[in-house]
Amino acid sequence: MSLRRQLTLSLITILVLFAVNVGTHFWGSYARNESMLAYRNSVSATQLSTEVEQLLEVQRQQILILATLRETTQDPLDDAELQRAEKAIMTINGKIQKLGRLSHSVTELDFEILWDKSSQLLKRWLTFYRNYNDPDFHIDMNDPLPFLGVSQQLKELEQRQAFIAAQRANIIDRTISLTDRITVIAFFSSIFLTATLGYFLVSYTNTSFKSLKTGTERFGSGDLDYRINDINDSGELGDLADAFNDMSDKLRNAIQDVHKARDIADNANAAKSMFLANVSHELRTPLNAIIGYSEMLHDELGDTQEIDRPQFQQDLDTIIKSGRQLLTLIDDILDLSKVETGNMSLHCETFNPTDILNEAFEVLAPLLRKNQNTLQTSNLEGLPEMNNDPAKFRQIFTNLLSNANKFTESGYITVSARELPDTPGWLEFSVRDTGIGMTKEELARVFDAFVQADSSTSATYGGTGLGLAICRDFCALMGGRIDVESEPGVGSTFTVLLPSDPV
Repeated sequence: MSLRRQLTLSLITILVLFAVNVGTHFWGSYARNESMLAYRNSVSATQLSTEVEQLLEVQRQQILILATLRETTQDPLDDAELQRAEKAIMTINGKIQKLGRLSHSVTELDFEILWDKSSQLLKRWLTFYRNYNDPDFHIDMNDPLPFLGVSQQLKELEQRQAFIAAQRANIIDRTISLTDRITVIAFFSSIFLTATLGYFLVSYTNTSFKSLKTGTERFGSGDLDYRINDINDSGELGDLADAFNDMSDKLRNAIQDVHKARDIADNANAAKSMFLANVSHELRTPLNAIIGYSEMLHDELGDTQEIDRPQFQQDLDTIIKSGRQLLTLIDDILDLSKVETGNMSLHCETFNPTDILNEAFEVLAPLLRKNQNTLQTSNLEGLPEMNNDPAKFRQIFTNLLSNANKFTESGYITVSARELPDTPGWLEFSVRDTGIGMTKEELARVFDAFVQADSSTSATYGGTGLGLAICRDFCALMGGRIDVESEPGVGSTFTVLLPSDPV
């Protein structure tokens, strides 16, 4: 049996004995309270019966005196005396009702008889008082039988209540004695069982922990081939021994993981070096153009010959174009850095997406002519206005169109848009090209920063791999997303889903 089961069984046994103790205590308390309440009711009923009997006797004497005076003196009964008499009778009636509430089920029949007789008697007395001043009213108030009947019934009820009180007192004594015996027996049984279970548990755990201690010392000394096999336990201690036995294997695996981590770090370092090489190339190209044309213009200004102004203007345009290309690359790196650090924010304003797309088409026109590509549009008219960041919207599609043109020669680039019918307020834009396309492996990392689809892409087509990463981050920042579908040799389709309002 496992240590957990032994502890659980011991705990359950102790809790059962404790529950017996507690249950016995509460049962005894409840029984004593019920018996004590019944005893008090019986005593109160006995006292109340005596009080009612005295009140009836006083009221009867008063009525006999008034009956004698009515026959001899004919003095009327004033209102104050009548009210006092009615109040006294109502008091007697109320005490009899209270006596009924204090009665037990065994005295219920006796009380019903008393209630009938007392009601008749009190009604007779009340009738006498209320018709006392009526000379035509005649009633014999000297008849003792109604009063004696009520008095006799009261005495019988009083005797029955006294008998019940004595019985309840005996029950209370027996209950106290029984609960005391049960409590003492359960207490000593709990002590004996707890001591017995504790002895066996200490002996068992002491042996198991000695084996674990030996195994720990062997493992700590470097003996990873040692095994703990002398613990016959299917629970926690057995699991702990198995954990120690698996430690050597895990340490060996950890060593292998360290080697793998080192290889990953080396690969990351190589990727960093490749990124730095790509960035250096991209930066050096416009810088070389800027420096070369600047030196050439400087030399021309130093010559005494007449300046060729059209050529001079063309060289300056090349410098400006190279500077803007360099600025664009630096801006891309800064934008990506802002997004990753959480410092990029939206500057929302209302704009027409069609106008922004047309501006991007105009900027792309020279590149389209250079690669002999044809731009096609579909469903761009009639789009609803958007309340979002127009600058980021423009940069997303400038990057997508530039990428599509860069990887497509003598092909088609199609831009389409639509408002989703099932989800109003959402616009879907797609940029489709007929370029070189991508494999599934290349699709998996196409949105990663500083990574291009293939290592030869940078050498063939240029770029640093930042454009699509920025598109992905900007789409997320604007409340939407970007997806891509592609096949090698067929082309790629980038789908941008944006809300008309990021809120």
